[in-house]
Amino acid sequence: MRSGTRPPRAAGRVRVSLTVNGARRSLDVDPRTTLLEILRERLALTGAKPGCDRGECGACTVLVNGRPIYSCVTLAAIWSGARVTTIEGLGRGGRLHPMQRAFIEADAVQCGFCTPGQVLSAVALLDRHPRPNASQIAEAMSGNLCRCGTYPKIVRAIQRVARRRKRK
Repeated sequence: MRSGTRPPRAAGRVRVSLTVNGARRSLDVDPRTTLLEILRERLALTGAKPGCDRGECGACTVLVNGRPIYSCVTLAAIWSGARVTTIEGLGRGGRLHPMQRAFIEADAVQCGFCTPGQVLSAVALLDRHPRPNASQIAEAMSGNLCRCGTYPKIVRAIQRVARRRKRK
């Protein structure tokens, strides 16, 4: 094979190129592969959870180009070229993101299953609405279910980060 040419792709496979948590990744996958499958099985990023596998619970939420999406029902091939942020890539330099810290401070983490999706949805909310009102918070978080019922604490965590941003 000549230098600079790619090996032939297996029949029925597609090339998906993503920037995941700042790192460029290219993978050959079956066209039916979900983004969640790539993240968990191929890239060993297990923060996004397979919950309902129907896009109803939000446990699989990741940010794609800054928007929260359900990775369990999203085909990876349609996002080729996109920027994907998972909970593993949210903090910087070994430090927690302010939203992660606020969830801990507000005791909004119970069993932890929904937490990555909740945190990412909250980050996307504050990126769109730096000072959200109660209805904006409710709407933005409505796609993320919490089995433990920590919704009031989750709202407090979001409000805490919004208040801290106001002071800066």
